[in-house]
Amino acid sequence: MAQQDEQTLIQQAQKGQLDAFNQLVLLYQDPLYTVAFRLMGDSAAAMDMTQEALITAYQKIGSYAGGNFGAWLRRIVTNRCYDELRKNKRHRTTSLDDMGLGDDGIILPDNSPSPERVAQDNELQQALQDCIQSLNPDQRLILVLSDVQGMAYQEVSEQTGVALGTVKSRLSRARLAMRQCLMQFEELLPAEFRLFTKPNT
Repeated sequence: MAQQDEQTLIQQAQKGQLDAFNQLVLLYQDPLYTVAFRLMGDSAAAMDMTQEALITAYQKIGSYAGGNFGAWLRRIVTNRCYDELRKNKRHRTTSLDDMGLGDDGIILPDNSPSPERVAQDNELQQALQDCIQSLNPDQRLILVLSDVQGMAYQEVSEQTGVALGTVKSRLSRARLAMRQCLMQFEELLPAEFRLFTKPNT
């Protein structure tokens, strides 16, 4: 969608035109769901968080003052997930049966692999998601935004309201925890990725 078209839809939505907002929803709901799933680790919970965030976005769209609209929406969904994680504090059961992975930074690329490689990649994806879910909510949020969504440190700081130094320290601890967690799944990693699991010497 052209930037001008998006801005037109935003302006129409700010005037209360639900059809315009629904078109924005169609454009952004999939990437927002991906963020929510990474944070929640459960497809039903991620869907709920995405829907609640979009409702909040519609209610607050009048306060949108310009800039990256996708980032504005992403901030709403991550904040909603983070609030829910802090409230529940319990480890969630992860189901990856219907999850579409492969477009983010820590999932291995698919270059027409053999059936054996597909099975191995599926196991690795589950191991990665399980390791992400083992992080505490603070670390998980920073890791997902930085290493999964590819946001710069400053962007993560601005989106979460967490000081830049704290972002870096939480990300460092999260990456260390991920390395330690993935060591138990090292046999699933292709040789070129196995260095990821080894501590720095």
